Amino acid sequence: MQIKQFEYKPLSHYSYAIISQGEMAVIDPERNPQQYYDLAKTYDAKIVAVLETHPHADFVSSHLQIHKETGATIYNSERTGADYPHQTFDEGDKITIGAVTLTAINTPGHSPDSITIVAVDGDNTVLFTGDTLFIGDVGRPDLREKAGNMKAKREELAEMMYETIQNKFTDLPDSALIYPAHGAGSLCGKSMSDAKSSTLGNERVGNWAFKSQSKKEFIDTLLEGQPFIPSYFGYDVDVNKTGAENVGIAVSAIPYNRNDNYSGSIVDIRQESEFKKGHLKGSINIQAVSDNSKFETWLGAIIQPEESFTLVIDQEENKEKLLHRVAKIGYEKQISQVITLPDHDLESVDTLDIVDFKNNPEHYTIVDIRNRSEIEEGKIFENAMAHPLNELRDSAKEIPTNKPIVVHCAGGYRSAAGSSILQNELEGVTVYDLSDEIKQFQK
Repeated sequence: MQIKQFEYKPLSHYSYAIISQGEMAVIDPERNPQQYYDLAKTYDAKIVAVLETHPHADFVSSHLQIHKETGATIYNSERTGADYPHQTFDEGDKITIGAVTLTAINTPGHSPDSITIVAVDGDNTVLFTGDTLFIGDVGRPDLREKAGNMKAKREELAEMMYETIQNKFTDLPDSALIYPAHGAGSLCGKSMSDAKSSTLGNERVGNWAFKSQSKKEFIDTLLEGQPFIPSYFGYDVDVNKTGAENVGIAVSAIPYNRNDNYSGSIVDIRQESEFKKGHLKGSINIQAVSDNSKFETWLGAIIQPEESFTLVIDQEENKEKLLHRVAKIGYEKQISQVITLPDHDLESVDTLDIVDFKNNPEHYTIVDIRNRSEIEEGKIFENAMAHPLNELRDSAKEIPTNKPIVVHCAGGYRSAAGSSILQNELEGVTVYDLSDEIKQFQK
């Protein structure tokens, strides 16, 4: 049994391929399947199975595209209620990939339809735990109250997770490898390790979920302090339940225009320095210049799933690459057009006098757009107003406009988006982005 782990860092997502005797299975694939095809070609293997541990909330899967292009069978829990061709894969069901036996365990808790896939080859046991068991944590139980085939309240799912942890892994060896669908930085849990794998034995010792505790203690701990839920999460659950279209076809259908007719919202994904020099009135600056930036998360947190938008990019040559990033969360359907900037009718952003701000912070309204969990750990500026970025378009009008506004986050990335939102929402007031100057004020 050969196992390949694929990582997509902006979403802290892990997907997997299992190869044995010329056959290959893909587990929890990301939107673009090309890397799995390339691996199959390298090993001269045929992709015969695609397994979904559950309908994911934070990314769109390519399971349907892989099925259509390779003939591979899609396997998932009957509880998913999938609307695409598939074979159900639930408690005790088995399939073989070469010499490897894959067995399903129903492990509800993160979602009602979650499964763990147990791969056995001789004495080797590997668990593909999806969003059920992470390294150092378990999946959050509050993403399925309004999405998916089976809806459940967070308290009900938290209780299911308790039963899963107590009962579903007891017969498996300490030596079993753990391969989860996400790592540190994902919003699908709250305290994940940055390790990419573990063993069941290590988790039994070091993961809080396995410690001796009452059901109530477990549930209270699991429900407490979960991060915010981006707007797109429920949408992606439903897209994955239906199955997404071919990503190449979807992206190629989006027009590139060189005109001044803009429809819907405007999302400018250029570097903040270029945005500040010139941008279209009403633009929101969600940067996609770094391959590791959390662009997809913030696009899906700020822009609503039903919201049409124009996408502003730096140059036409980057169109396909950037559209593939938008497609990671299934938002390509909302793009009315892709444009580069015209050379007229642009707005610029004022630069903050950092010395004056240091000496006279009381002359400014300071807006902290970090997540609530970050703010609860401590303010950077004592008098700052808390308006988390994912809520900012709705809460902007609550911010006083009698002073210039300074927007800050933790490192400078999010404040570019936050300051652009306030620039749009609050007419007649100067809005500054503290950007990475925030590092001067952190203790």
